[in-house]
Amino acid sequence: MPKSSNIDSLVTVYRPGEHDSRCRRASSFRFLSGGQYPRVPPPELLLLLRRTSLLRRLPRCCRSTFCCMAHDDGGHVTRVLFCGPHFPASHNYTIDYLKGYPYVQVDVVPLDKVADVIENYHLCIVKNKRLDSGLIAHAKQMKLIMQYGVGLEGVDVEAATRHGIKVARIPGNVTGKSVSCAEHAIYLMLGLLRRQKEMESAVQQMLLGLPVGETLFGKTVLILGYGNIGVDLASRLRAFGVKILATKRDWSCNSLSSTSSYVDKKGVLENLYQFAGDADIVAVCMALNDKTVGIVDKEFHSSMKKGAILVNVARGGLLDYEGVKSSLESGHLGGLGIDVAWTEPFDPDDPILKHLMC
Repeated sequence: MPKSSNIDSLVTVYRPGEHDSRCRRASSFRFLSGGQYPRVPPPELLLLLRRTSLLRRLPRCCRSTFCCMAHDDGGHVTRVLFCGPHFPASHNYTIDYLKGYPYVQVDVVPLDKVADVIENYHLCIVKNKRLDSGLIAHAKQMKLIMQYGVGLEGVDVEAATRHGIKVARIPGNVTGKSVSCAEHAIYLMLGLLRRQKEMESAVQQMLLGLPVGETLFGKTVLILGYGNIGVDLASRLRAFGVKILATKRDWSCNSLSSTSSYVDKKGVLENLYQFAGDADIVAVCMALNDKTVGIVDKEFHSSMKKGAILVNVARGGLLDYEGVKSSLESGHLGGLGIDVAWTEPFDPDDPILKHLMC
């Protein structure tokens, strides 16, 4: 049987004490069969479906029994739980892909009903609901938990480990996620610099020559968090003729040698406020954890140049809400571009979203 090295390159399992970085990658996921494709592929393969066409990689003898757990033991059904209706492409794609596999059942459960039914499922895909230790304790049949998208802040990994449940994610750098976020960050930068909201108003008022926008060329961009998204963003920004500053917890990793050349000035968290004062644009790309929650606070805003713009394509909780609101209202912050929020789904009545420069 062929080895599972292709799958190992896509899936990573996390254990307590391990963190997601290029310097220290967690142990690669391996099947219970000892690293080989078993005759009946286990349901853990399902987690790859969102971004890959894995069935085409499997040995032909395995394709007809994909995800059929113990087809020979009475037709056991593998039950997959998607938490909540948001990001519908995730479950719609999976359901459509598995139409031909009757021994896999995919359910989309409202967030407020997850606790009532989680004990009936073998795989769980977390979206907008955090799986804490209380929920995990009820997941008596669970074999695998993964979070939709990058990061694992939606899962209590230690609790899952205590209950013998694997936790996995698909790295952004091999699925196109980091590229997508990097491109979106640039789109937000350009929209703010060209004053897109004002432009729409000018069209409605039949005004010419307004608003007066700015170029990205010649600007200094600070990237907070030089992980997969930060690297992809920096590599694409070089073509715009910008100066790039970046902060990272640890720059000593050998695997960064080929990508650190994109950065003109490197720093760590201790350089945060100094770098903020040098930047025309700040792009937040870091992971959300206990140390980074609310890291872009009022002190950070006061350190920024007056008129600088802020873009967040990571997690809403990285920005202190009151700090952002105050900075926008005072005019110190020149613009805010976000594709994440403090509460999701977005609150359409949030005063920040109604601001002209957001």
